[in-house]
Amino acid sequence: MKLTGTIKKNDLEGGSWTLVTDKGETYTLLGTTTDAKDGMKAEVEGKVEKNMMGIGVMGAQFSVSKITAK
Repeated sequence: MKLTGTIKKNDLEGGSWTLVTDKGETYTLLGTTTDAKDGMKAEVEGKVEKNMMGIGVMGAQFSVSKITAK
């Protein structure tokens, strides 16, 4: 699955990355986020994790396999 939007750094609970899509949906990014930068427009590849829970989650959790700057 591919999503396009803006990556944002969230400082809640030690920090996490979110993606706000061009459609306004928010996903918490999990996994390969080393290329993420706050405010970066990107295409993110991976899958939505439907059976996961976490602290400080902002929207659905999305396991990232690749981030490409746009």
